[in-house]
Amino acid sequence: MRVGIVIRRFDPARGGAERWTCQLAEHAAVAGHEVHVVAQTLGAGLRRMPIVLHVAPRSRSPLAFAAAAEESLRPLDLDVVHDMGCGWHFDILQPHFGAWRAQLERKLAGSSPAARWLKRSLSHVLPRYRRLDRLVWRQYADTRRLVVAVSKLVARDLERTHGWPMERTRVLYNGVDTTQFAPANREVHRDAVRQRLRVRGDELLVLFVAHNFALKGLPTLLRAIAEQRRKREPVRLLVLGSGSARAYARMARQCGAADAVHFLGPVEDTAPFYAAADAFALPTWYDSCSLVVLEALASGLPVVTSRDNGAGELVTHGVDGYLMDDPGDWRQLSGLIDEIWDPLTRGRVGMAARRLAEQHTLTDNCRRVMAVWEQAAGRLRRAA
Repeated sequence: MRVGIVIRRFDPARGGAERWTCQLAEHAAVAGHEVHVVAQTLGAGLRRMPIVLHVAPRSRSPLAFAAAAEESLRPLDLDVVHDMGCGWHFDILQPHFGAWRAQLERKLAGSSPAARWLKRSLSHVLPRYRRLDRLVWRQYADTRRLVVAVSKLVARDLERTHGWPMERTRVLYNGVDTTQFAPANREVHRDAVRQRLRVRGDELLVLFVAHNFALKGLPTLLRAIAEQRRKREPVRLLVLGSGSARAYARMARQCGAADAVHFLGPVEDTAPFYAAADAFALPTWYDSCSLVVLEALASGLPVVTSRDNGAGELVTHGVDGYLMDDPGDWRQLSGLIDEIWDPLTRGRVGMAARRLAEQHTLTDNCRRVMAVWEQAAGRLRRAA
């Protein structure tokens, strides 16, 4: 099958959606598909992948990229086009960020009432938001196409905010590479990473990985860590990602957690840090289906996330992870960290987390996506 994949940044270092898309393209090429990727920027080394790359002109405008992608795709005579939420010329749409208006609302949930009113008002008049509204309108105008939602949360949001029919939606949770992320990594990396960070054996190391610190709940986590320190618990927090370390280091000082927090910035390989950690926390205000949560589960870590995370739909509270009802409730988060202090609980939940991840492997996920390609291509052949 000749398949087109559309994403603005075809670069695994840019985030979860980008990394997953690179993995999907590679799996599809290995499976024998002829894969064409249209993107604006490419990651280092990706030109060596067995795929055909089409580089669109760089532009900050989502509408300009969507138009350039369509121009690249039309002459290719592809069997199916799979768009990751960036364009309007496709057979299958997979908006990894979810429903963008729903995401915006969840972003505002942590703001003050006045800030919510102002930002909500501006979102209807600022050019950037109006361009996104135009793009989204075109994406969901034709209900004959298929949408892949990475969680039931996204499927419900698309129905609520865009009127997208559920019968045109396929819910496919993200998958994780259970070989790259595995409890066995602890034997190789745990001691070395903890020594580098000067984390003692009796200290509980909590890991947080994200690129949007505010949306993914770092302020809540910092307050929970500060509460742990006030109780004189030997807890440490490791923050990975490209957020503003300076601003959040200042927040950590203000709430009394400065001596417990390490900011390492973005790292190319996160697996050693999962191996060094004792628990993973992502009290996110919105996440369609967090890949970092799946990576933590695969690494055998107890995970704490919110019910506003599509990946949380996979977790059974108290069995293979923990779920927060309110992403801003740092007291609840501190209480859940209290539960993880017990080594027996940590071991039990961690083993269950690994079993859960093994039910959602990257290989199975890619296979299911390729089955949707076959479904879409068959529908197009019947309509021709």
